[in-house]
Amino acid sequence: MNKIITGVIIAAGAACAAVIGFAAFFMENVMHGRRQTPEEAMEWQRSHYDTGWYDAYDKENYTVRSYDGYELHATLVRNPAGSDRYVILTHGYTDTRFGMLKYMKIYLDLGFHCVIYDIRDHGENKRTFCTYSVREARDLTAVAEDARERFGRDISIGLHGESLGAATTARSLMYGQDYSFAVCDCGFADIENVLFGALKYMHIPRAVGKISSAMAKLRYGYSFSEMTPIQALAGNRVPMLFIHGEDDSFIPPDNSRRMSEATAGYSELHLIPGAGHAKSVLTDPGLYAEIVKTFIAGRTGR
Repeated sequence: MNKIITGVIIAAGAACAAVIGFAAFFMENVMHGRRQTPEEAMEWQRSHYDTGWYDAYDKENYTVRSYDGYELHATLVRNPAGSDRYVILTHGYTDTRFGMLKYMKIYLDLGFHCVIYDIRDHGENKRTFCTYSVREARDLTAVAEDARERFGRDISIGLHGESLGAATTARSLMYGQDYSFAVCDCGFADIENVLFGALKYMHIPRAVGKISSAMAKLRYGYSFSEMTPIQALAGNRVPMLFIHGEDDSFIPPDNSRRMSEATAGYSELHLIPGAGHAKSVLTDPGLYAEIVKTFIAGRTGR
């Protein structure tokens, strides 16, 4: 009997150790995933759509110091027509600022100057860890404030984000309302539903995700439950356009639907048929451009 009890205790201990070990592994991969280099990001763009127009524009590279001294690498793409309108485009997880070229031409055609930047822990920036919109939203606020200092206090600024960039865009609205519009493409309302959905797909209990979240809080100061951009929208008055691929299995479209319903101000939600995650603009570029142009014209009058 003692041998049986001992065996059960050993097996239970081994199972607990395995769960804790996997939870730690999962947490570290969430907080520190592989990042593309700027060269890899540009190569991906060139292989998926025409980027030949980009080289013809006048550009300025610069850095922005964020709220905690962290340095963000940015690029201004000037519109030759001249304008007081700017848009800040925020890329997704693992990507770099060059991942936003696929949206940029829409805004250049509308007369906007375009600012792209590497989000924290990505691109040319110093490696740290990702907080899925928490610190990143304050970084975006710093980029916007820097733009006003550089280009004029009276400029009009719009926002456009993809995936993590969309979540960052939504959360940044809690730090200021001085934007003409915000476009959020395939963003998450809260990171837990995405992470726990991935665990469910792998037939791993939800409790493992909760353990990982607690570990993240202890190690990095942020739990997964704090990474909730939807909570920033209760008092938001900035007009918002939500776009999501109808076939997105990574971040389900319900995330955009929830955020569209949560914002206190004007919002639109458009689902793009046949589009997977972050593929809406590539799946139907004509429809995508028309949605964005109509939304901006309707909310800004130009």
